[in-house]
Amino acid sequence: MMKKIYFLITFVFLLSGCATITRHAVPENLLTSVRVFGMRDIRAFSGMPSESFKNDFLDLLEEEKENCPSLFNKGIICNYSMLAISGGAANGAYGAGLLNGWSKEGTRPVFKIVTGISTGAIIAPFAFLGSSYDERVKEFYTRYSTKDIVQAGLSRNALTSTKPLECLINQYADEQLLKEIAVEHKKGRRLYIGTTNLDAQRLVIWDMGKIASVGDDNAIRLFRKIILASVSIPVAFPPVYFTVEAGDKTYNEMHVDGGMTKQVFFLYDVLQGFDKALKEKSVDLSRVKYNIYIIRNGYSDPIYKEVPDRMSSIAERSVDTMMSAQGAGDLYQIYLFTKVSKGNFNLAYIPTTNVYNSKEPFDVAVMQKLFNLGFEQAEHGYPWRKIPPGMEKDLFNSK
Repeated sequence: MMKKIYFLITFVFLLSGCATITRHAVPENLLTSVRVFGMRDIRAFSGMPSESFKNDFLDLLEEEKENCPSLFNKGIICNYSMLAISGGAANGAYGAGLLNGWSKEGTRPVFKIVTGISTGAIIAPFAFLGSSYDERVKEFYTRYSTKDIVQAGLSRNALTSTKPLECLINQYADEQLLKEIAVEHKKGRRLYIGTTNLDAQRLVIWDMGKIASVGDDNAIRLFRKIILASVSIPVAFPPVYFTVEAGDKTYNEMHVDGGMTKQVFFLYDVLQGFDKALKEKSVDLSRVKYNIYIIRNGYSDPIYKEVPDRMSSIAERSVDTMMSAQGAGDLYQIYLFTKVSKGNFNLAYIPTTNVYNSKEPFDVAVMQKLFNLGFEQAEHGYPWRKIPPGMEKDLFNSK
């Protein structure tokens, strides 16, 4: 499904001769200091330390004194659950089904942190708010086909228009959803969505709860634009532009699918210096245990397929292979972080025993099958994988 979209990138060379329009991009030295819709400290760049994110986490730990006194004194071990939802285009139907089945099974936790990227950016707000939104995420991934997502419209920067998708996002990310996210944010829970800043070649991690908490029209517009940007596959879909301010000047940022930089993500690479800050506050995280659940909306094992000897097929298969390899690497990074920080790694992904042939990029019949697969697996207790694909045993607990 994603590969059927990505093969369109082959035609980028056909567009390279078209006229370009001058942009006023943000200078590199101002990337971390801009205001977006008048808001500051609402995002971080992957691989760059973020003081605002670090301080937010320190404040959260201070607030946890009452709920988890062992952070500051010896006592009971506190447990938290985190959720990371990957990209995968129409394969997001699998994750939607898994969440629904998990709710029915009865052990789905309230997640302290939820991250989403690409199609996971659509699922993440629903997953963050819990089982009460199961029907809405099911509807999104079993009702709409390609014509409801994109429409024909060749332009200077894309092969299609995402106006239909933008309308759907506006419909589902309504004022009530943002209000509920803001309430949970105030309770100390966090929702993050990733986009790719194409100028910077970096993942941008947006604090969606903080944005929702602003509560005005600009916050709603920004919230929706971030989701649209996170799913905007370059060349196939047009990029999303953010007008930002630094000093007394206005700039223009170009954002595309978060999956260009990460297939799934967590926050470890924006919290450099966090360990030192914890020691200064005498916070003992060794008394805290956490589970991180990763929903990989795709196949994590190779799938054999004979490739026809033509350019479009070779391009399609090559991009699919590259994205699969990138996704595997992202899983290994999270696994390593989880083990070093004494967490519990849990992974779900689509098994290669269930490969479906789609008639179009967003094939409702196939999406319904993927939803049913995820649901049926989870309603009986999902067999979470404790190690990344390709690893025979847990290297940190091997005997």
